[in-house]
Amino acid sequence: MNHCLEAGGEKMDPAHFRLMTDCAEVCQSTANFLLRNSNFNDQFCLDCATLCDYCAQSCKELGDMSDCAEACRECADSCHQMAFAMI
Repeated sequence: MNHCLEAGGEKMDPAHFRLMTDCAEVCQSTANFLLRNSNFNDQFCLDCATLCDYCAQSCKELGDMSDCAEACRECADSCHQMAFAMI
């Protein structure tokens, strides 16, 4: 998010910035659920994967955000794997 704040312009598009914030929030919540071995881990992992996929795509479309897009894609892949391992 700091990169977007400093770059400004289209990277500060409200929809993109909300998506990044939502992604960060669901990642933190999912980590918390996993830490306490919740019965809802699989659902949170699926939701996290979905938001990370959307965030990766949004970052990719804006350009100059390949590191962010890759981090989001890796998180999405990891969450997909965990969710399906739990089902």
